[in-house]
Amino acid sequence: MSSFAEVRPQQRTAFARYRHSLWLLTQRDLRVRYSTSVLGYFWSILDPLVMAGIYWFVFTQVFQRPVGDEPYIVFLLAALLPWMWFNGAVSDCTRAFLREAKLIRSTRIPRTIWVNRLVLSKGIEFLAAIPVLILFAIVYRAELNVDAVLFPLAIVLQTALTAGVGLLVAPLVVFFRDLERAVKLILRFLFYASPIIYGTSNLPPELQFWAAFNPLTGIFSLYRAAFFPDQLDWFAVAVSAAMSLAFLGLGLLVFSRAERAVLKEI
Repeated sequence: MSSFAEVRPQQRTAFARYRHSLWLLTQRDLRVRYSTSVLGYFWSILDPLVMAGIYWFVFTQVFQRPVGDEPYIVFLLAALLPWMWFNGAVSDCTRAFLREAKLIRSTRIPRTIWVNRLVLSKGIEFLAAIPVLILFAIVYRAELNVDAVLFPLAIVLQTALTAGVGLLVAPLVVFFRDLERAVKLILRFLFYASPIIYGTSNLPPELQFWAAFNPLTGIFSLYRAAFFPDQLDWFAVAVSAAMSLAFLGLGLLVFSRAERAVLKEI
């Protein structure tokens, strides 16, 4: 009984150390990223704003095709901002072990931190960009509804999905260097295969069911539901939750199996 009681404080201490190390490395990432930049924080929102401006112009001024809901700029940003988090974190995870191989070999902290710090730093950038979405919602008078309470659920699911994919990709790239380029191509395809510049209702009826099996579909519907309640699709959300947990479990499994081989290879 006493030995069991001693394990729990040790687990809490280990978790506290993990959390502390994760936060320190995340702070270092953010500091290095913006230390030599004059604009600093604004660079984290400039990229999605430029992309949103381009797609807004193309679909509302050039082609004038009815995609998404009005105001379209708010509809677009509600999915584009979380996409930038997912895309940026997964892209960086392809170099998670190769970029700082010496530091990884010389430290004893859990190696999952080298992936999770990227997920966390990109997630912080995403949260820092939320005021931009709110600003556009105010300017274009997008009505906030009660489904905004689902926003944290979307963040939790996306964190699990992004971490799972990152833990899966990071060690595999060490052994298969071409996978880094393959991941970039897959992300480019996934951008257009996900309901970012359009909604699932804009797809042909026969594709709407299969679109739900893209784990980002349900997550983006949760984000958009804050301003566009008709975009909420609980079937897609359930699929996204299941797939996010599956990716997280698979990522942890592959990472644990490959960790020793990775340390020998880098």
